[in-house]
Amino acid sequence: MNYADQAAATFQTHITQNPYPGRGLVLGRCESGDFLILYWIMGRSENSRNRRFVAEGTSLRTEPVDLSKVADPSLIIYEAMLELPDLQLASNGDQTRTLHDALAKGDSFDEALQTREREPDAPNYTPRISGMLDFRDSRPQISLSILKASPFDPAQTDRITYRPAMPAAGYGMGLTTYMSDGNPLPSFAGDPLVLPLTGTPKSIVDRYFDSLHGDNRIAVAAKHISETGACREILIRNRFS
Repeated sequence: MNYADQAAATFQTHITQNPYPGRGLVLGRCESGDFLILYWIMGRSENSRNRRFVAEGTSLRTEPVDLSKVADPSLIIYEAMLELPDLQLASNGDQTRTLHDALAKGDSFDEALQTREREPDAPNYTPRISGMLDFRDSRPQISLSILKASPFDPAQTDRITYRPAMPAAGYGMGLTTYMSDGNPLPSFAGDPLVLPLTGTPKSIVDRYFDSLHGDNRIAVAAKHISETGACREILIRNRFS
């Protein structure tokens, strides 16, 4: 199966036909050759759905739609995208800030995440997924990480880092928090997903938003990044304004 067929099949089975892949992160390249970080959030509870994306300069964060309805902000309100010179960072939790501050003082991607665990939301123990586009060398590189509960002891965290080769233009490498719906929710398993990033950044945001399960989708955002690593724009589509 070639890249295009694999990406199309994965998108169909893991995104379009999947009621709950959870939060998702895709890093790769637009058809133009520019780079893209795509991030989406989903939710099943009222507290989780009470969110939207907000861009502030070159950063992305979540915020409540209705502050009066916030039951527990600890795992749903966070900075989702941050950057440093020649580094673009994204994650599904406050480990984005952990990565930013650790890398700023010279620590590595892995060293930063060594200080973190999977989320403490038993019985799901939601994985923490994180990504970095590194432009410090002449050839940009992708790092992806998942921190998830050990199947032998959920009090322990499995730490898996992937460094896939940069995909061809129009494709990305992605992780989601879950494989599907369930009780408890089954954590993501396997290698990073090959997913399509065809079209313009706006059309990519629209395609993913429209394909996610309508009851559970909350928001999709894309950070459009130049070949030099600079943020061109952040595009957002929120379910709730």
